[in-house]
Amino acid sequence: MRKTTSPLLLRATVLACAAMAMATAAQAQSTTLRLSTYVNEVDIRYQGFKKFAELVNTKTSGRVKVEVFPSSTLHGWSEGVDAMLGGVSDISWVSADKRLPCYRVTSLYPAAINLSKQIELDAAYAALIAPEAAKAGLVPLINSNYSYDQEWWFKNNNTDLAKLDGKLVRSIGPLVSMMIETWGGKPVFIAPKEVFQSAERGVVDGINMGVATYSAWKLWGVMPHMVQSNLFYGNIQYMISKRKFDSLSPADQKALQAAAAESEVWLKPQYERWVDESMADAVKQGGTVTKISAEKRKALLDSVVGKWTPEVDAGCGPELAGKVRTLFRQHSL
Repeated sequence: MRKTTSPLLLRATVLACAAMAMATAAQAQSTTLRLSTYVNEVDIRYQGFKKFAELVNTKTSGRVKVEVFPSSTLHGWSEGVDAMLGGVSDISWVSADKRLPCYRVTSLYPAAINLSKQIELDAAYAALIAPEAAKAGLVPLINSNYSYDQEWWFKNNNTDLAKLDGKLVRSIGPLVSMMIETWGGKPVFIAPKEVFQSAERGVVDGINMGVATYSAWKLWGVMPHMVQSNLFYGNIQYMISKRKFDSLSPADQKALQAAAAESEVWLKPQYERWVDESMADAVKQGGTVTKISAEKRKALLDSVVGKWTPEVDAGCGPELAGKVRTLFRQHSL
């Protein structure tokens, strides 16, 4: 005897299938981007990333979500490119990676920069680097406020940067290593998470780092004497995997980039205020901040710029190197 399906059961089955199809379609339209950063949750920049995530969610009507992973929980300092290309993260900071030869030698550059138009400067720099990044499978997304606070700390007060006299100084990349060597010191690479122990145990005599990171990692307590020199343009960019970026709709790509730009504008004054307050608090607790003169700054820069020029020419090629240098001159003090 042949069984028949009741109309009610058939209707329920159709509705269930339709609901499943709608849920599947909704899932297909929703994307979560994993943003990896070395900053911790104390750092004001973490609030900037949270703001970015909120803006992305709003501008895409929830189609794209950003999950922030602080304190290098997804990968180490030098592993950003591999992490994005391998799918460990989708958005990450990019250090001096050899697959980005021009970025490697210009994302930290010896120059005294006027930061009054830093947002425009950073955007122009990112545009110059974008073709190189695309070849490596990446898209520049968020410009960091790195220029404002890359400085130096030592065990002893009144250290002369030009006379490091064999001191072991923590370096973050090739330019800083060359500067340390030029001034008579010895560069040591130490990842941000390991700097506290290194300073506490006397592994290094000095540290080159951003003030925000230094303050967030509570390093003033172990190496309290800062030399504020303003020797760098720095833009350690956060990039996104091009494969992930290309998988988004054109509207969501535009929204993502707009959220990034808006979060930079939102963060800049808060970041600078937080850095200044961190320095003031450190001084109240026994730290020192020694500012160098304009003449001293020029002498220090003159001692290294000539050595760095061939590195930039080789990394960028003459045409792009010229454009980068022109951009920095337009924004110099």
